[in-house]
Amino acid sequence: MLQVSYIRDNREQVLERLAVKNFKQPGLVDEIIRLDNDRKQTQSRMDNVSAEANAAAKQIGDLMRAGKKEEAEEIKSKTGALKEDVRLLGEALSAIESELQQKLVLLPNLPHSSVPKGLTPEDNEVVLENGNKPNLPANALPHWELAAKYNLIDFELGVKITGAGFPVYKGKGAKLQRALINYFIDEAEKAGYSEVIVPLLVNEASGFGTSQLPDKEGQMYFVGIDNLYLIPTAEVPITNMYRDVILKADELPVKNCGYTPCFRREAGSYGSHVRGLNRLHQFDKVEIVQVAHPDESYKVLEQMSGHVQGLLQKLGLPYRVLRLCGGDMGFGSALTYDMETWSAAQQRWLEVSSVSNFETFQSNRLKLRFRNAEGKTQLAHTLNGSALALPRIVATLLENNQSEKGIKIPEVLVPYTKFEWID
Repeated sequence: MLQVSYIRDNREQVLERLAVKNFKQPGLVDEIIRLDNDRKQTQSRMDNVSAEANAAAKQIGDLMRAGKKEEAEEIKSKTGALKEDVRLLGEALSAIESELQQKLVLLPNLPHSSVPKGLTPEDNEVVLENGNKPNLPANALPHWELAAKYNLIDFELGVKITGAGFPVYKGKGAKLQRALINYFIDEAEKAGYSEVIVPLLVNEASGFGTSQLPDKEGQMYFVGIDNLYLIPTAEVPITNMYRDVILKADELPVKNCGYTPCFRREAGSYGSHVRGLNRLHQFDKVEIVQVAHPDESYKVLEQMSGHVQGLLQKLGLPYRVLRLCGGDMGFGSALTYDMETWSAAQQRWLEVSSVSNFETFQSNRLKLRFRNAEGKTQLAHTLNGSALALPRIVATLLENNQSEKGIKIPEVLVPYTKFEWID
């Protein structure tokens, strides 16, 4: 959530950056400034009336002690009206603050100055490409056919048990899943991240804190009887570990990682681009999260991007890095890098990771602060990234490593799978 003081003091810049994100309600900025002015004026009036009422109360006490009861009673009759004014002004102030909050949460984060303008994924900027795309024979199979051939994943069984988008992993397919999870966690710990195991359900305050609510409630599974949400990513519970926390400057950066299943109610569609593992309602992911000093957060973002790229390199997967344009960015992000792997059988790029800097957008909602060298508190910056999301990693590993002998397991995974081939 943006800070009102920043919006008020930097109106033109806010409007300019919101335009890069293709925000369709620029008038909301002036509504927020107006409401903040009303808030300050009402607060000032209430403070003045409260001070007058307090002064009258003191005067009444002084008169009573001096034996001037009649004068005291005369002033006392006036204090009732002052108290009523304070009550009415307090109600007005609460209403203004509530409306101001409702307007504030509708504003997305401001994009970083390096974010390109654009509306669609086609406008994203390719930062780099790494690795050689494998040349597969003409009869190469997409991963959903490989999964059936080697009895790795049963999509129809998942439909029977739950519905579309909830696959069942079997045999070596299940072992490959577990191997990737353990490998990603081990690599994150080597990079200084501390592993946590977090709940898969979060309350409304947690969803609000990381800006899933009220922006993405339609994409989340809701458990109505308990007013809880299934997590769309481990980012939500991990980042909320630091809600209402004041850290010390020398504790930054705080680095956590965690594996969780993730649940997303994405709109269904048809075609090869969403077949198999390309789009799921439940999937596994290892997440990395950092709480960083504002002066260091973009350096941290590059380090996190490098960590994800290192995983892709060790898995032998060709990939590219995209800087997302304003129209393709998340609501709360200031800058996002997407990592995509090349699917040789499908002949297209598949997104496998997003790494984002939220600056103070989440921490303002979370009231996540640190105490600086001067002893004052200020908002920290929050960052997170997929390291990695498994479905499309599995898809490209199966497709890119297929041969007449079977599917070759990357060398770094063999200590985890305990087998070198799927055959």
